Amino acid sequence: MDRLLVLRLRAQGVSAEAWLNGLPLARTPRGGGDCCVPVHEFVIAGDNRLELVVDPPSVVGAAGGAASAAAYGDGAARADASLLLPRVGQVASDQTARVLGQVAWASPDGEVYRPPVRLVQELDIPVRFPRWRWLDAPPVADAEGLRGAAATYLQDVAIALSRGDAEHLIVAAKLRFEELALAYQRPLADDLARWRARVQLLHAQKALRPELPTPESLQLRPVADGRLLECLAADGLPALRSARPDGSRVYWPMRLAAVERRFYPLR
Repeated sequence: MDRLLVLRLRAQGVSAEAWLNGLPLARTPRGGGDCCVPVHEFVIAGDNRLELVVDPPSVVGAAGGAASAAAYGDGAARADASLLLPRVGQVASDQTARVLGQVAWASPDGEVYRPPVRLVQELDIPVRFPRWRWLDAPPVADAEGLRGAAATYLQDVAIALSRGDAEHLIVAAKLRFEELALAYQRPLADDLARWRARVQLLHAQKALRPELPTPESLQLRPVADGRLLECLAADGLPALRSARPDGSRVYWPMRLAAVERRFYPLR
């Protein structure tokens, strides 16, 4: 693989979130920032949907979070989300990479705008991937009704990780591991070996004491047009997390498909 599809998000003076095909993949903090993530496993053949959300809700709840107050633009706040195709090893920037799509926003000087502001661009990406399984997952009609069952599922994963057990998630997320290896053209065995080594290292460092999500603390955010449930805590970060001895945290993002009350981590 000599090229890597990446999503770059930049913001100044505001927080922003970048979505691709209905999935939130990058977010900057309040005041702005710059981040870049690979996105092969979220790109689909044909039409793709790139979205930029300015000042998204900071806390995700069943109703999507409280609305922000209207604000006057000062002409200085801005944000943009770009889908880039740089060569592997090169910096992912507008100058050194092919720009496949971009959505940009600037605060209207002296005019009122009401966050969150959402901008969308449809684009056809000239890179072909297989049809990912999450595209065929059934939409979830009642995410709130699955919170208890999803919390129990995540608790089982957390308990297995606390024991240094890498195989539990390998079995549970078999389809996810397979598709990630396919998306980045890597041998599946190599990806699984890296995952096992990481779990063993974190366990040896005493960094595998995951918090146990509860039905009260867990937020299920419907993404991918309702086909996946993103598992978040009240702070909007992944619910499955563990504290390192130095106080930093390890996060495991989980986006679950729900089929007859059974859960499948597909992304």
